[in-house]
Amino acid sequence: MSLRARLLLTLGVTLALLWGIAAAWLLSDLEKKFVETLDQRLAQSARMVAGLVLQLPEDVWEQSQARALSIPPIEGLACQVHSPRGDIIARTHANMETILAPGERGHAYRQEGDTTWRVFTYERGDLVITTADRMDERDMLLSDVFRVAVVPFVVALAGSLIALWVVVWRGLAPLSRLRESLASRHPEALAPVSTYGVPKEIKPLIDTLNGLLVRIQQTIVREQRFTNDAAHELRTPLTAIKTHLQVAQRTDGETAKEALSYAEAGVVRLAHTLDQLLTLARVEGRMRFDDGEPSQVDEIVEVAIADSVAIAGQCQLPTQLPHVCVAMPRELAITALRNLLDNALHHGASELPVVLTVRYTPDQHHVTFTVHDQGGGVDDATLKQLTQRFWRVSKQQGSGLGLAIVAAIVERFDGWVSFENVETGGFSAHLTIPTAGKKQGYIAEAIR
Repeated sequence: MSLRARLLLTLGVTLALLWGIAAAWLLSDLEKKFVETLDQRLAQSARMVAGLVLQLPEDVWEQSQARALSIPPIEGLACQVHSPRGDIIARTHANMETILAPGERGHAYRQEGDTTWRVFTYERGDLVITTADRMDERDMLLSDVFRVAVVPFVVALAGSLIALWVVVWRGLAPLSRLRESLASRHPEALAPVSTYGVPKEIKPLIDTLNGLLVRIQQTIVREQRFTNDAAHELRTPLTAIKTHLQVAQRTDGETAKEALSYAEAGVVRLAHTLDQLLTLARVEGRMRFDDGEPSQVDEIVEVAIADSVAIAGQCQLPTQLPHVCVAMPRELAITALRNLLDNALHHGASELPVVLTVRYTPDQHHVTFTVHDQGGGVDDATLKQLTQRFWRVSKQQGSGLGLAIVAAIVERFDGWVSFENVETGGFSAHLTIPTAGKKQGYIAEAIR
């Protein structure tokens, strides 16, 4: 069932039910008041007749002993006056002696044939006055009153339902326009949906939809960039591998072995580039990296150095590290620190040590890993390009993705990375990661 139909059905049934209850309540009260009013009229008629009869002259009473006096009838009413001995001394209808016979005081119902009467008996002095109403005439009058009272209710209910239908239709019109706008959009169109003229209740929905479109667009851009980067970077090593294999097939001896060696090196480089591309795609693709293991600083440093063969063979682990957890998955924290260490090893001075400093600041709730090499540093223009993809500061072999991966990791987890040329010599990279707790901080150093 559509939202419009559901609203119309729910509100229509509710409105009809409320109007029906109000009408039934009103009609019930109206019927009660109507019966009370007619009964009061019947009683008042009896009292009025009693007052008139008592004021008649004596000669009229003398005539009534011979025959009953005839009282002019009142429309819709019958009346009869009895003497103390039970004789009829006055009446409006001569054929209603049974209905108008004296009885118990007050109101009562009497039946004559198929006709029901409402009777009121009143005693005043020595006189007994009986008045009566036909119930069918009462019912007819009551039905006329009901008809007059119900018609406005029916008209008001019908008008309310029509107004409700118009209001719901116009109120949901923005949703219909939004549906038509989305249905007519080009499949590749990811531009935000306009919120002009949209009710404030629907605007959060459109804002959420626009946020989804932005994320989809970013995902598509990342996929396209990944495809373009992979095609661009894999073409060169694949071509080199193919060339070396062709040389190995056409030659023998040392030349063939050398060609195969070059081809194997190209395969290693190709595999490394693919690993880096996949890691970057996972980080930018917002995949989950939760492995359930706490990211302890000491374990991050130990595993990052151990994972790098070149560094592990020449470095010693820091003797003391802060026992604090960082707010980043263990796998990504290790990857970011390892990439900084590899970058310092490949581009720093090979004969001088690489220094790793870990500083924990409790009041600022973050840990900073500083990797310092003793190389010549870079110029200011190069500092701005260090985290670009496939950009290399030197001619050494590499994928050019290591620092781009570091930047993507820290951006995702509210950290940051910065680079600077040290005045005393060398180049430093600072990796700052938020902590998951408060511990006492201090500095640890690892010297290659």
